[in-house]
Amino acid sequence: MPGAKTIGWDLGGVHVKAALVEDGRVVAAAQVPCPLWQGIAALDGSLAALPDWARGAAQHAVTMTGELTDCFADRREGVAALSGWADTHLAGGVRIYAGRSGLVAPEAAAAVFADVASANWHATAALAGRHAPDALLIDIGSTTADLIPIVHGHPAATGYSDAERLETGELVYTGIVRTPVIALADHAPFAGRRTRLMTETFAHMADVYRILGLLPEGADQQASGDRKGKSVPESETRLARIVGRDRGEGTPEAWALLAAYFAEAQLRLLHDAAATLLSRPELAPGAPLIVCGAGAFLGPRLAERLGREAVRLVSLLHDRIAGEPDWISTCGPAVAVGLIASEDAFA
Repeated sequence: MPGAKTIGWDLGGVHVKAALVEDGRVVAAAQVPCPLWQGIAALDGSLAALPDWARGAAQHAVTMTGELTDCFADRREGVAALSGWADTHLAGGVRIYAGRSGLVAPEAAAAVFADVASANWHATAALAGRHAPDALLIDIGSTTADLIPIVHGHPAATGYSDAERLETGELVYTGIVRTPVIALADHAPFAGRRTRLMTETFAHMADVYRILGLLPEGADQQASGDRKGKSVPESETRLARIVGRDRGEGTPEAWALLAAYFAEAQLRLLHDAAATLLSRPELAPGAPLIVCGAGAFLGPRLAERLGREAVRLVSLLHDRIAGEPDWISTCGPAVAVGLIASEDAFA
């Protein structure tokens, strides 16, 4: 109906993402930090930090990953708490995305918590399947990467929960911002030698991609490893510590080579997971990669290695997008639940 407004939400343990859908088109999307591990009141601050439209009256569709945060005893408690917060604090009707169980009322979410918990990947894949019936969706975020086969227009993951998808390779716990570089290797080449690494969280992948000039604007919304600044020299200082050095012991070129090594190690993780999934017999030969997330810039490199076409999710949705494409890509699950919940998404 004319003037219909829906806001899609992705309530995470580190970020909150929101997407505004008006008359079936995504007109805005935003992401703000959320230190949910400090308690559910952190969501109040995140809501206040979002643009004014996020606090306006609308129909709301909510997906989540924050139920895993360690302020909750278990996922059931987390789903109930996040659903209750949404019902109380969002202006208008609220529905919770329960993946294979559809959209449910907030008070019913705890009863199907296993379907609600971390089902944001399912929303993105369900939306993508409406536009690309056979593909591999790759959503590379700040913390994790989801790799979801789409077969005949539907999500075809063999795992559903995070635990299951870790086993199947459909969830790769690596991202372009928050992953410590020591999660990717225990040795690295530097100054002509292969050196062991210090097993400390001195540097993260945000430092790597900042040094390489690839980090998207606004993607890094968390504190750095040393709680200092986010210039290239400061990232070089943090990366140098991983090999037991001071920044002055290397040149910018040397630190860029070291950063490139960790970037390659991360790409190999994604390549191996994607290659395994693409070998599934039910996936059509030549099925493209649909890429989204803050790390969508890795999509073309990954596709080239796999001999596949890379298609940005925002390109598939071009007729449903009126806002800034990069932020819409970053906020993929929020966009997806917003469009799915909007009756125009089914037109």
